[in-house]
Amino acid sequence: MNFLWPEGLWLLALLPLLLAAYAWLLRRKRKAAVRYANLGMIKEAMGAGSRLRRHLPPALLFLALAALFLAVARPTATVTLPTQKQTIVMALDASGSMRAKDVEPSRLVAMQNAAKQFVQDASPKTKIGIVVFAGTATLVQPPTDDREALTAAIDRIQLQRATATGSGLIVSLATIFPDAGFDVSTALFGRDAPRNAPIAAKKGDAKKDFKPVEPGSYNNAVIILLTDGQRTTGPDPIEIAKLAADRGVRVYTVGFGTTTGEIIGFEGWSFRVRLDEETLKTVAMMTRGEYFYAGTAQDLKKVYETLNSRLSLEKRETEITALLAGVAALFAMVSGLLSLLWFNRIL
Repeated sequence: MNFLWPEGLWLLALLPLLLAAYAWLLRRKRKAAVRYANLGMIKEAMGAGSRLRRHLPPALLFLALAALFLAVARPTATVTLPTQKQTIVMALDASGSMRAKDVEPSRLVAMQNAAKQFVQDASPKTKIGIVVFAGTATLVQPPTDDREALTAAIDRIQLQRATATGSGLIVSLATIFPDAGFDVSTALFGRDAPRNAPIAAKKGDAKKDFKPVEPGSYNNAVIILLTDGQRTTGPDPIEIAKLAADRGVRVYTVGFGTTTGEIIGFEGWSFRVRLDEETLKTVAMMTRGEYFYAGTAQDLKKVYETLNSRLSLEKRETEITALLAGVAALFAMVSGLLSLLWFNRIL
């Protein structure tokens, strides 16, 4: 637990003084009690039930004051709350290696089935966009809550050559921030920029007063990137991950397929495919997302189920002043009611 105004904690120093005052009052009452002539009546009055009734209301009042003093310091705590994320952009690999049948019936079909199930299980209020990347990247479905349109977009995925993981990320980021001025054309086609150069915003398009924010702090959208191979063209995904981190967007990466490498044949051609886990882990770490590995169709289904669960609930640092104030009011009310019920007075 943290406090926005820790100076208020000095009020807790009053609690020992209140306990000392209460103890002093009890001693005075005991001294007065010995003046009674009938000691049997005193013992009866000092029974266990009587002691509980005598001390419970003050104890509840003491707890009420403690909670109230903590509330003054404006405490915060990490609590699990329904997410405020309204947009999820799914960047899906459509490179030729996705036709491999080491995952039945094929990697492509397994990915499509898992993605469609994710879309159906997502919150109805969540808008989902679909970006497909191979040698380049395309937004095939702008963010929408139309599940039928999303399913159709996933079914239309066509495989192409090459793997431009960074292109998938930059198009996803531009989908979330369409007015940010990202130079997407240079990122995709390499005009006027070296292949590995960072992708900046076009001059005059981006807001000049933009300042980087804390990575992972943007709560309105996330990116889910799935790929089964290494980048072979396009911008460096780590450079694009820096842009996402500067805008607080989390990127959850999913590695699908073999990590050791596999020879895949197609129409007389053979090529080797190996998953680049290191890059995917780095992208996730930089953006405060998370990396998942799926080696089978069932694994991929579980990964998307986990992501749905993670994105529907999230842990956030939240001020709980009102909660402690409510607890203080409850304790004080119960204390007063018990005093009225048992002693016909308030403490």
